[in-house]
Amino acid sequence: MSKPRKQHPPEPSLGDAELFRQAVGPVRELNVTVDPVRASRPAPAPEPLQSLADERQVLRELLSDDEALVGMASGEVLAHLQDGYPPRLLRQLRRGQYVIEAELDLHHLRQHQARAVLGRFLADCRRDRHRCIRIIHGKGKDAGQGSVLKAMTDRVLRQRAEVIGFTSARPQDGGTGAVLVLLQAPR
Repeated sequence: MSKPRKQHPPEPSLGDAELFRQAVGPVRELNVTVDPVRASRPAPAPEPLQSLADERQVLRELLSDDEALVGMASGEVLAHLQDGYPPRLLRQLRRGQYVIEAELDLHHLRQHQARAVLGRFLADCRRDRHRCIRIIHGKGKDAGQGSVLKAMTDRVLRQRAEVIGFTSARPQDGGTGAVLVLLQAPR
């Protein structure tokens, strides 16, 4: 079966154009400077649809039973996003939508050692073009005081330009004893 060909109307001849002008009669151009439809009614007030959607999402997350989100409300969960990046990146990272490409375990290191190892690890990950990494810092021995390595990791990651954002890992990825980090793509 062949497709039927699309037929175009024939081009009007000069005689057809003259016949049309005679049928229409004399015309004059309208001087319209404003759109009559817009002038007859005011424009509706703008609605912040994206802001309202973001607020609904935050409310859904706050009402969620997700353990990581509950921990965030109590301050146990680390989370940070550099200015200028959309919040959806952090949500995607928190939900495990990125593949973890490298991992560093800081257990049993002193703070100054851990800081040096973390700096080298971040540089290596950047060089190797890793986008998502996991850093295991532990929860600390004294739950009341918190983890020194966790606090140091939080400070270091906030200061690094190549870090887009980070959040405490999902329970199956280490929970509040680990952090997932999203790095900028190398240029």
